[in-house]
Amino acid sequence: QVRLVESGGGLVQAGGSLRLSCAAFGRTVSRYYMAWFRQAPGKEREFVAAVSSSGAITYYAESVKGRFTISRDNAKNTDYLQMNSLRPEDTAVYYCAVRCSGAGCPRSYAYDYWGQGTQVTVSS
Repeated sequence: QVRLVESGGGLVQAGGSLRLSCAAFGRTVSRYYMAWFRQAPGKEREFVAAVSSSGAITYYAESVKGRFTISRDNAKNTDYLQMNSLRPEDTAVYYCAVRCSGAGCPRSYAYDYWGQGTQVTVSS
């Protein structure tokens, strides 16, 4: 089993930055995709970004491309989401996910492990 713990969320003004972290406990996750999803009130959970096992390949939703950067440190069993130029529409609970399997990876919901989420609120 893998337990994921997100941190780094909070309240920020539009145009500001936040850095989310996702630490994995229980086993090493260096072989797997790591990803971030988010869910705003009244909306479905949506893909934000993913990073390959080596960190060499990254994927982004169009809405965050150029503003967010995903990275990972396999020695720390952790990945990061650097969020710059934040907008009010980025307000959501952000979830970390690990080990994608099945069709549609890494953008699909088919991850085996999920964190509890961290709230990001961007004020206008």
